Amino acid sequence: MHSWSDTLRFAFQPVVNLSTGGIAALEILARPEAGDVLAEARRDPELDGQLAVLGLRAAVRKETLLPLHVNVFAGTLADLGGLASLHDAVRAVGRMPWEVTIDVCPPYTHVPQQALLEAVTALREQGFRISADGVGDGDVPLRLLTDIAPDLVKLDASLLARAAAVRAMRTLCDEVGALLSVEGVETEFQCAAALSAGAQLAQGELFAPPARLPTVDVYVPLRSAGVEAPARSGPLVREFVRPAALLPAHASAAQVRALLTGSPEVSGVLLVDGEGVPVRSVHRSRFLLSMSGRYGHALYADRPAAKLGDPPRTVGVDATAWEVLDVVADGGRDRTSDDVAVVDAYGRCVGVVRLADLVRALAETRVEEAAGLNPLTRLPGSDAITGEVDRRIADGRTFALSWLDVDHFKQVNDGAGFAAGDELIRAVGRALQLAASGSTRVGHIGGDDFLVLADPEGLDPLAASVLDTPWSAGGRPVTLSLATVLCAPGSVTDHRQAAAWLAPLKKAAKSLNGASWVLGRAGASGHEIRRGSESAASQAGCAVRDPGRG
Repeated sequence: MHSWSDTLRFAFQPVVNLSTGGIAALEILARPEAGDVLAEARRDPELDGQLAVLGLRAAVRKETLLPLHVNVFAGTLADLGGLASLHDAVRAVGRMPWEVTIDVCPPYTHVPQQALLEAVTALREQGFRISADGVGDGDVPLRLLTDIAPDLVKLDASLLARAAAVRAMRTLCDEVGALLSVEGVETEFQCAAALSAGAQLAQGELFAPPARLPTVDVYVPLRSAGVEAPARSGPLVREFVRPAALLPAHASAAQVRALLTGSPEVSGVLLVDGEGVPVRSVHRSRFLLSMSGRYGHALYADRPAAKLGDPPRTVGVDATAWEVLDVVADGGRDRTSDDVAVVDAYGRCVGVVRLADLVRALAETRVEEAAGLNPLTRLPGSDAITGEVDRRIADGRTFALSWLDVDHFKQVNDGAGFAAGDELIRAVGRALQLAASGSTRVGHIGGDDFLVLADPEGLDPLAASVLDTPWSAGGRPVTLSLATVLCAPGSVTDHRQAAAWLAPLKKAAKSLNGASWVLGRAGASGHEIRRGSESAASQAGCAVRDPGRG
């Protein structure tokens, strides 16, 4: 008698890293040739669990070393309290739980949320990674999504037509420490839209269709010159993670050699302990050189490979590319080509990063930053400052946004000449840079206008450094005006609102005599005059108030 499993086949579709162009993982897709097993699995948790185990075994039979994504319905996890059978199967086939991502699939309707959260917690404790699948086209509640705090969020490609929603999801992913992926990408336009909206991973027919044999080659369109990566302080390591070749710490040199000779794309092997923590790093070229020397195989084949390895170099999954370069720089010159292991909060290896990927990304970042610098002061423009404002709003941080300019600058240029005016602007820019400390950001938005983003406690020393300085241009005395708006959490929703609150404060500062500073609060009327004196006309039309009392 034939069983349903006799007509069940599996296909594999690559999950592509949009930054490196490499395959980050393979998703296992059930393909029944008869009947509707998937519909039955949706109603039968035990059957769904069996499908996950069979899919894993099918992938291992294809001898793929790539991390795997296994689909499981949310209801299955809630009903079974996890997937004990899958955990046992992973260990039985010689893989490790942190090499497997559970794609939690909708529907979520009628699924007990507390039971689901407890099951996800149990899976994490076993070492599995968690992905929220079908977001944007499914019924996952937003609150539940944040409670799950997945390692990966998979969006449906139909959401790319709503770029604002994708960007919002990228912000949420950054908050919970997740990567953002887009499924069902079929065109280069969709790929460009995914990149522009901040997605780091993608899968779909454009890159490679599902196939019975795991593919090793994918098509990734070149990034268009018009597509910019979302603004951030520097590339994050998690965007460049490649799959790691892992073997147990006790693996023999012969086992490592077999892996390397059978997988020419693997640049090195990490030896990990029972918890997945890297203990030794085996570099491909140095290892094979030792094994190929005279008596090398006889000397080393049956000995532990760890004797031919080096201490692993590791970085956290939240590290920046610059931190990786620091790790590489601290090592010997002979190890600059070694992969760097990326570890999670428990020290378990989640992949590796290659120096070449990071150097290319940092070079691109520097080119983009240089294009945005003001040619006169070499300070970033408004986009860099407003992007940082939006990040601080999203982080729920209190911040102070200030606008500084030169009083009567046209008269300065007309009287002292444009060369003297340019030198004055450069001098003001240098003074602001010298006064900036900690998280303070200074931008030159054109002409004599500067933006300064700072923490409230840094305002007084910064203001004093520029307002107390006797400025002049061509021998003519010059004064500056400073306007500041304090933005508490929830007082503004984005940089545009902050700028709207700042505009009338700038006007108020310009109406004062001498070097001036006006400070107000977003959401509150009135302002405080910190520097400068009012004329009789301005006293009649301006309400002065201490914002600390409002």
